[in-house]
Amino acid sequence: MKRSPGPAFFSVPAEAGASGSERSAVIDGLKAESSWVSPKYLYGPLGSRLFEAVTELPEYYPTRTERSLLGSCRDHIANAVGPEPTLIDLGAGNCEKASSLFASLKPRQYVAVDISVEFLRHSMLHLQREFPQIKMLGVGMDFSTSMRLPDEVRRENRMFFYPGSSIGNFTPENALAFLSRIRAHCADGSLLIGIDLVKPASILQSAYDDALGVTAAFNLNLLNNLNALIGSDFVVGDWQHRAVFNASLSRIEMHLEARRDLTVSWPGGARRFARGERIHTENSYKYALEDFKALVRRAGFRELRAWTDERDWFALCHAIA
Repeated sequence: MKRSPGPAFFSVPAEAGASGSERSAVIDGLKAESSWVSPKYLYGPLGSRLFEAVTELPEYYPTRTERSLLGSCRDHIANAVGPEPTLIDLGAGNCEKASSLFASLKPRQYVAVDISVEFLRHSMLHLQREFPQIKMLGVGMDFSTSMRLPDEVRRENRMFFYPGSSIGNFTPENALAFLSRIRAHCADGSLLIGIDLVKPASILQSAYDDALGVTAAFNLNLLNNLNALIGSDFVVGDWQHRAVFNASLSRIEMHLEARRDLTVSWPGGARRFARGERIHTENSYKYALEDFKALVRRAGFRELRAWTDERDWFALCHAIA
């Protein structure tokens, strides 16, 4: 068996001048009348590990439901994808979901993409030892706003894999733009994506506000990431996690709520928060399956097939470009 020398790693930088504009964008969001921060700042080395813990909670059904679907449908997925795909794993994290498909997909190349490059590096070094026959490539990139893959990514039969219902973090308009960017990069390929479906609000509420408080820790850690990024002086203990279901928009919203009147400062500015005032940190939209199929078709995909669990809580969708 031919063995790969080990995974190669690339870091795709932001556009020129983006580091300054990124800081400015974060500050503008904090200073907005309804304060908000992009959910990408939930991650990083600690945030990625906290999210791993979230996925193992009894209340958090998406991961185990999707894992079961990936297991039961993997041969159907392999037949739909075709031989020797280039498996491009968006938001790869610990690479567990993608690697569960290796035996059936038999990818020619595995490309793991994540914003947290150090966490990705650790995951892939272990994975390459387990699957030495697969050429692996790690890409550190914020794919939420642009899609610039290195030339080393094989073009033939690309299958973009976006599991975990992370598409729900985008507004429907931004989800369409994101799916269209993927479509532009897989001319003869396909997309396999996980979708969280509409269900009773009580189930959703528990999934995003668990009894152990792990999701709360995941959300609160965002403040540490902001302190590092913009030089702010957030104190984690001044804030508490809030998760609410917005039925009119069919989405779970995560917020951080001030426990007292306080002022947060950063070089060149500050924002006063009254007790009870919130910072909006994440949305998770829940779709009706037919609505999502229509969205994928608008992005330019076709021949869409979906597999759901027996409760119709979650769906895996495969679409041909």
